Amino acid sequence: MALRLDKYLTELGAGTRSEVKKQIKAGLVTVNGAVAKKPEQKVDETGDEVCLRGERLLYTAFEYYLFHKPAGCVSATQDNMHRTVMDYLSDTARGDLFPVGRLDLDTEGLLLITNDGALAHALLSPSRHVAKTYYARVQGVVDETDVNLFKNGVDIGEEKPVRPADLVILGCKADVSEITLTITEGKFHQVKRMFEAVGKKVLYLKRISMGPLVLPEDLAPGAYRKLTAEELAALKNEQPKRNED
Repeated sequence: MALRLDKYLTELGAGTRSEVKKQIKAGLVTVNGAVAKKPEQKVDETGDEVCLRGERLLYTAFEYYLFHKPAGCVSATQDNMHRTVMDYLSDTARGDLFPVGRLDLDTEGLLLITNDGALAHALLSPSRHVAKTYYARVQGVVDETDVNLFKNGVDIGEEKPVRPADLVILGCKADVSEITLTITEGKFHQVKRMFEAVGKKVLYLKRISMGPLVLPEDLAPGAYRKLTAEELAALKNEQPKRNED
């Protein structure tokens, strides 16, 4: 597929549309060894050799990153008040990446960053019921009563209770419980609201998995890496689950 040269450069993170036009005008861009003259020049992203300041730019249609979101940044591409998850990926080649779904400002953990809109839509579709697992510290003693309530679906004040969730108690000390919770929805503040519905408060929340993706223990908050071939294959092979509602 042929793209305008300025669009090609922008998608690869070479700058804004106006910045790459200046680079082209300054003679910093070559296509197949010839200095590019016009930003509207068409290039074949798979066949043409495009260089900026002598360095070749390699184009791939889609890229996929596993990001460990720290607390205090928003799951967005732009924000006027807070640092965004994309600020942590500012040195990646792409300029068209976005987070798949969102985590609350104070929530840490796994986020998938990509420019593959179709995959993002499939993962976020309510009909897919993609499992997401969280680790949490909760104020209060979480017990088997809560486990059974969550297993049957908790009423968080919406039209219907949330879908059944798998609550695992890891331990409790000084009236603070450690748990993991696996849900298959993505309602607003869902985990926090589920515990509020049983009279408890989430003190700390971290997403540790999404579908087949698992947050690596050695990936520090604010760090990211590309998905491995195995992770990407597993993600794309994630099969839709039947809607049981």
